[in-house]
Order: sequence, then structure tokens, then C-alpha cells
Amino acid sequence: MNQPLNLGELNQAQELLERVRSEVSGVYIGDATVIDMMLIALLTQGHVLLEGVPGVAKTTLVKAFSDVLGCTMRRVQFTPDLLPQDISGTYVLEPKTGAFTLRAGPIFANVVLADEINRAPAKTQSALLEAMQERQVTIEGDRFELPAPFIVLATQNPIDLEGTYPLPEAQIDRFLVHVELSYPSQRDEVAMLRSHGVATPRPRRVLDEQTCLMLQSVAARVHVEDDLLEYATALCRFTRAHAKVVLGCSPRATLGLVRAAKSHAVLRGRPYTTPDDVRAVGPAVLAHRLVLVPELEGDLSARSNIIREAITKVAYRRPAQSAE
Repeated sequence: MNQPLNLGELNQAQELLERVRSEVSGVYIGDATVIDMMLIALLTQGHVLLEGVPGVAKTTLVKAFSDVLGCTMRRVQFTPDLLPQDISGTYVLEPKTGAFTLRAGPIFANVVLADEINRAPAKTQSALLEAMQERQVTIEGDRFELPAPFIVLATQNPIDLEGTYPLPEAQIDRFLVHVELSYPSQRDEVAMLRSHGVATPRPRRVLDEQTCLMLQSVAARVHVEDDLLEYATALCRFTRAHAKVVLGCSPRATLGLVRAAKSHAVLRGRPYTTPDDVRAVGPAVLAHRLVLVPELEGDLSARSNIIREAITKVAYRRPAQSAE
């Protein structure tokens, strides 16, 4: 049974997360919400999909975030000729001994940067499915546990760009949050030129593996009232009945929504969740999982609008307190 969350642990967690945010924002100059969503994924033991046109600092952001975590990090550059064993690893014959030994792939790391993930075909992308969901990989019938913590930070280009493949729905559903990176404002772009003009700043290490696990434990013990579970379920069920939606949010999405709301509460320094926590993470957690009618296929804004519609139309009802 989990120990109750005390304010000392919560304050320590909030201070560490603020330091991480500060270090990353010194390298990535842009919308701070993007960093918050990555922190929420870390706390929730989830994965992140960052989407944007080339040159908006997707890879820079992921590398800075990885440096601050202080965990092992491996990068995989996805290309059309990449094979599944290039990610998970394979057995190779040792000439001296005549025995087969495992040559572990880059998936055996705390942080895996899957760069331009949608430039590889679905067969290669599927090599990540087992790892993302079960924190393990199977290589030629043998099962191997992945290190903890384990998080996939993937970047992708818009699917209408040349040489890209759409991610399978089953894989998209494994990403806790999907974040769109747009062009920076003029003010942010000038600040980027000022800070990166001579040399790219390097963030300082703030966390380590054990500290990351401690933060995840704090987020897992945030309190959630039953009425918020009902609210989260209602939001997801709204998408399943929407006229423009072919495939709505799955129960995995509902679970991710509640867990992400708990992590959002940690960022705000609260040991309990509120409806605002659910609403704050809703678009990033739910929108990318929707499969829309053919005429809206590929329209990211339409997906986000449906989630905002759900937040607007689905009422939060707190049960009446019985009088004693």
C-alpha cells in the first residue's frame, strides 16, 4: 500500500520540478506549456510526441530535457531503411567463443529520443509498442526488462511533408501527450538569437534515476475524488458518441487523463486534483487519439476543437454532501 503523501515530499518535488523547468527554458525559448507537458509525462511514466515543422527546436528541446534528468539517453534517427532490430537489438555470433550474445539496441536506456519517428514505416515503428506499454522487449523469444524510469520522447514532422508515414493508431494511443510546436513569437525568436548566437547553452543536471522515481511516486499518491473519475470518464465517452469521430478515446486514454491530472496537481503544489487539472491536460492527452471522419482526417485543429467542445459541454457535478 502506498504511503500517504505529505507536504514535505510535495514541496520538495515542486522545487525540483521548478529547477528542471528553469534549466530547460534556458535552452528552449518558447511556450512554457510544452515543458510542463513533458514534466507531466515524466511524473506519469508516460511518453511524449512532439510535432512541428523542421527547425522549431524539437530535438533541441528533447536533448535539453534529457540532460537535466541526468539519466541514460540514447537517440534513434528514424529513416525509411531502419529495421526493428536496430531499435531493440539482436543476438550476434561471437567468433571466438562460437556463442550468441545479445547486442542491446538503443531502447535499453532511461530516455529514448525517437527523432523524426514518422520517417520510418509502420513495421519499424511497431518495435516500440511493447517497450512503451509494458516496459520490456522480446528479442527472439527472450524477454528483457527495460530500465526504470523509461520514457520515449518522439519527434515527428507533419504528415503532409514528403517522406513521412502516419503513425498507426495503436502506437499513437501509447503516447500520453501530444504537443504541437509552432513557430516562436518574434520576441522569443529574438531571445533565441541572443542566447544561441555564440554557442548553444548547456543545461545543468538536476535529477538522477532515483530522484525521477521518487517524483513519480509522489505523483502516483496524489488524491483523486470519485467525482473526478466520473468527470474524466464522461469527457472520454463524449468523444465516442461525437458525430465527427470514427474512433473515440479508449479506456487507456481515460486512465492517462486521470494520471496526467494528478501530475498537473503536483506541478501546482497540491496533494489533490481538481477539475481544472483535468481540463488543463485534456487537449494534450486526448486530442491525438481521435480518429475523425475522412473529410477531417489529418486535421489536428479539428481534434483539439472536439476536446474543447467536450470540456465546454460536459458538466462537472460534485455530489451533494449529506447532512449529519
